[in-house]
Amino acid sequence: MPPPLERTYAPEWVETTARQNGLDRMGVRPSLREYIPELWKRRTFIRVLAISKAQAKNQNTYLGQVWALLTPILNAFVYILIFGFILQVGRAGIENTIAFIVVGVFMFRFFEMSLTAGSKAIRTNMNLVRSVHFPRAVLPIAGVAAELTTLAPALVVMCVIAYFSGLLPNEGAVPLAWRWLLLVPAVLLLWCFCTGVSFIMARVVAQTPDIDNLIPFGARILMYASGVIFSIDHFVGKFSWGWVMEYQPVAVYLSLARSSILNEPAYPLDPVMWLVGLGWAAVFLVGGFLYFWQGEETYGRN
Repeated sequence: MPPPLERTYAPEWVETTARQNGLDRMGVRPSLREYIPELWKRRTFIRVLAISKAQAKNQNTYLGQVWALLTPILNAFVYILIFGFILQVGRAGIENTIAFIVVGVFMFRFFEMSLTAGSKAIRTNMNLVRSVHFPRAVLPIAGVAAELTTLAPALVVMCVIAYFSGLLPNEGAVPLAWRWLLLVPAVLLLWCFCTGVSFIMARVVAQTPDIDNLIPFGARILMYASGVIFSIDHFVGKFSWGWVMEYQPVAVYLSLARSSILNEPAYPLDPVMWLVGLGWAAVFLVGGFLYFWQGEETYGRN
């Protein structure tokens, strides 16, 4: 004889049956002990999603993925022309203006695009968030990974431009040296930092969409506050608060990249700067991940 209807569909019976069949409730934040392994299981999906996002950019243009290289090159050319040759801002305390600005523009663009990718991680994938059960952290991670995929060939172009700029008259030499290898850990630290920032922006914009409109202005302020086109130490180092700009995260990673490639007396290899960069990466990656995880159950409800 079948059990009574009210007993068959009691909440306790439904929950037990669902768990026995591997089903989970939607919109419930799992514990970190469950969340992190689930995220690791989807590492292949993250890689495929990141590659597809990178390949989808500029697919409707004639030059396609070439724009991933042309955009930072053109940006660097504009800044070199205006600030380096016309205003000669970059020459203050810098021996090779071209290489200095090129490295700054290429590295900052990666941060800027990662910031944008994080802000759109949840908002532009709302249908996926509402229909499929998976750790939402997959989305901001894949967004930054897609930008890293685009950055890889751009770094080669950046290094080539920096090296040949040292052969021009009136520009400081950029010799090949072992320290060029340090660009790899510098980029990895920047990647970890950008992933942490992406976590934060994904949750903030998902809960308050209006903030997305303010991101371009914040990025522009950070560009000038991080010394992308001029030496922070030369212009603000004499002020008592100059160290704030020098040791803020974005400026730190620009300094690490420049000290790895350029032969600038103003940017020597500094162990303290590397420790600061490691600290910023750890703080933002762990803190950003926890902040994003705490809002897991809210994504897709608005």
